[in-house]
Amino acid sequence: MRQFDLSPLFRATVGFDQLAEIMDRVFENDLSRDGYPPYNIEKTGDDAWRITVAVAGFTDDELSVEVKENSLIISARKAEDKTERTFLHRGIANRAFERRFALAEHVKVVGAVHENGLLHVDLVREVPEALKPRRIEISSPKDIEAKAIEA
Repeated sequence: MRQFDLSPLFRATVGFDQLAEIMDRVFENDLSRDGYPPYNIEKTGDDAWRITVAVAGFTDDELSVEVKENSLIISARKAEDKTERTFLHRGIANRAFERRFALAEHVKVVGAVHENGLLHVDLVREVPEALKPRRIEISSPKDIEAKAIEA
């Protein structure tokens, strides 16, 4: 497994304690995953993304998109095929899968569309007003005294 020394980063930042854990999880998952089903992640705006997963052969009823504890979970379970068929070559995978994506804070899933064998999941970052940057006015001691006298 790969090891990274993140101590210089922690000396200059506050609140990124979980970064090492996230990086370990990413490298662990990348090494163990088989790449099925293939997917794309694209940036569609400053605070918007789209995940596209190739789900050929699955119907809407067999697909599931769920958000749980800052994770997006896309899964599929193929209904049992009761017809007896003989394949000479079987190259189209219809096996069940579960694909997880870690979501940053305030990233919300705004919709999912299944068309032409692709599942598109749209995400957007919605930062609450209370957490957006704001300018703090700097006062002099004279201003504070004047406000105290007025009160």
